[in-house]
Amino acid sequence: MTMVGTKMVADGKTARQLFEEVMANPARKKFGFGEKLAIVNVDVQQAYTRTDLYATAYETDPKQIEYINLISRLARERGMPVVWSRVAYKQDAGDAGVWGTRTNTEDSLQNIKYDSERHQFDPRCEIGENDLTFTKRMPSVFFETPLASYLTFHKVDTVVVTGGSTSGCVRATAVDSLSHGYRTIVPIECCADKHESYHFANLTDLQLKYADVEPVQAVIDWLEAR
Repeated sequence: MTMVGTKMVADGKTARQLFEEVMANPARKKFGFGEKLAIVNVDVQQAYTRTDLYATAYETDPKQIEYINLISRLARERGMPVVWSRVAYKQDAGDAGVWGTRTNTEDSLQNIKYDSERHQFDPRCEIGENDLTFTKRMPSVFFETPLASYLTFHKVDTVVVTGGSTSGCVRATAVDSLSHGYRTIVPIECCADKHESYHFANLTDLQLKYADVEPVQAVIDWLEAR
């Protein structure tokens, strides 16, 4: 039988190698930027950023939050929305749903409680007084939150997704962003994960299917040109 499709490839390449190959392809067409973007910063909270305090925290690029602050400031100065999400649950974790049933340790997701230290945004985050902030329950920032209507009201056509984790809430948000009809940009240096395999495998998949994965400088350049 003639093979037209592809059998699953097992060539021994690392996730980082595959990502670099995909990013080096000059023929890859981009969705591009539209006319107005929103910066959506996903779960930049102490449970996931304070590697000095919590076992659940992780770091990929040490300048991640610095970059997030920079593009957020540039967007804010140009009248473009900046959004910050975080995750937490009520005391009995009854609002975590099935997501909160696999483990029940001090570090488990559902044990991030409202107003706890783990729930707080990282103090390095420069959150503007008119930025939108809210707490979510599930991976995507769009799920049962005010985000979709907020972006519609502000006539946004492009969503820049930052935060963590690349393989979890960033990916879920980027997929939902595309599904809602937005051009979606994921700045590489602005995302973090626990392992480089998860990080690069998901960046590769996002680039191939759902988003433009770009150096953060591409976002900076676009904003500075406005």
